[in-house]
Amino acid sequence: MVEEDRRSMEEGLIQQRHQNDIDDPRVTTCVILSTFVAVCSSFSFGCAGGYTSGAESQIMKELDLSIAEFSAFGSFLNLGAALGAFCSGQLAITLGRRRTLWACDLLCIFGWLSIAFAKDVLWLDAGRISLGIGVGLISYVVPVYIAEITPKHVRGAFTSSNQLFQNCGLSLIYFFGTVINWRFLAIIGALPCVIQAIGIYFIPESPRWLAKIGSGKDVEHSLHQLRGRGADVSGESAEIQVMTKRLEEDSKSSFYDMFQKKYRRTLVIGIGLMLIQQLSGAAGVTYYSNTIFRKAGFSETLGSMIFGVFVIPKALLAVIFVDKWGRRPLLLVSAAGMSIGSLLIGVCFTLQGMDILPELTAVVIFICILVYFGCFAIGVGGLPWVIMSEIFPINIKVSAGTIVALTSWTTGWFVSYAFNFMFEWSAQGTFYIFGVVGGASLVFIWFLVPETKGQSLEELQASLTGTT
Repeated sequence: MVEEDRRSMEEGLIQQRHQNDIDDPRVTTCVILSTFVAVCSSFSFGCAGGYTSGAESQIMKELDLSIAEFSAFGSFLNLGAALGAFCSGQLAITLGRRRTLWACDLLCIFGWLSIAFAKDVLWLDAGRISLGIGVGLISYVVPVYIAEITPKHVRGAFTSSNQLFQNCGLSLIYFFGTVINWRFLAIIGALPCVIQAIGIYFIPESPRWLAKIGSGKDVEHSLHQLRGRGADVSGESAEIQVMTKRLEEDSKSSFYDMFQKKYRRTLVIGIGLMLIQQLSGAAGVTYYSNTIFRKAGFSETLGSMIFGVFVIPKALLAVIFVDKWGRRPLLLVSAAGMSIGSLLIGVCFTLQGMDILPELTAVVIFICILVYFGCFAIGVGGLPWVIMSEIFPINIKVSAGTIVALTSWTTGWFVSYAFNFMFEWSAQGTFYIFGVVGGASLVFIWFLVPETKGQSLEELQASLTGTT
């Protein structure tokens, strides 16, 4: 009887929270500030992604690197990120979200400075690996932290700002990479991490992590900071703590819990979306876009600058529409556009190989690359991380999030290292393969990926796992 009364009281508080969501859907200054501080490292992440394209010719000339050495340097970001991803979930649960972000900053700052002052390939590679470890942590903890602090009606837009700031960093490198010295460019890449390292001291910890470690009073304190001092957070606090407690009671939170039948769908969705993100070739196109422009006969400087300006408006579309249209429609449009863009690039390289309209095909290839990357930015580029941060319950978030992030970065390492060799083997064949992957991803998204907008994390996770 007592247990029934307790559960009835808990459910009453949860219902009250849902009513509060309707009556008081405010986005406070604290939520905006916390999100901005979190995505500062995402800006550095974007700089790291575009760095090899912008600095390629300068680094190879000054340090006398071969194609194999430079390809290894580029791919070490993903190799380091795989290591960071492997540790990311456990660090985020042991240290908390804020202190994990601080660890990211230390690794990234060391990495950028090592690259900036490198005298040989050893320091260059060491810096790239350190930067990669930081990026691997960033890729997990930033979307998770943002998803856990934002109200559900704006969660998609705020979490998508992670991808927006990555694209801002990418844009900066593409626009200035061909005109600024590569060492100074590395120092610029470190600055956002310095800003974040200072800003972390002014933002609250995730209330869901606080609930995980059993700190009930701190949960309410964090929510009051995030929702406003005068806000009634009792319902939201109750829902977070009740759901966390039920999941903990239902499972001992071991690594093997994520393989239980009720979690299989979420695990397949998370891993599948990361495979789509990487095997569609985005890492290769991002890291070595100047190589593609050169092969196509298009100006590297002009191409990089236009590319840099183009990526930000496209990423903004995802932020604007993710909570209006939903995740599924954006993913489907993104995958279709990437597939069509890749196939058209392959056709154009085929025509170039036959010496048919070489001047026209150079322009068409550049336009198709813009289409490809624009479609990537509005969906497949960022939404897999958004969905990953939403679908895993707190009791398996460490293990499942680690596996998903590890999948992304190990696959990305393979693509980024193999791209130059594949491109030399057959430019058209490389993009035909990417086009086929894009087509297959449409089938996967259509049949398996759910819509997650408009639900609290607890509601969504309960519906996916069958938890009452």
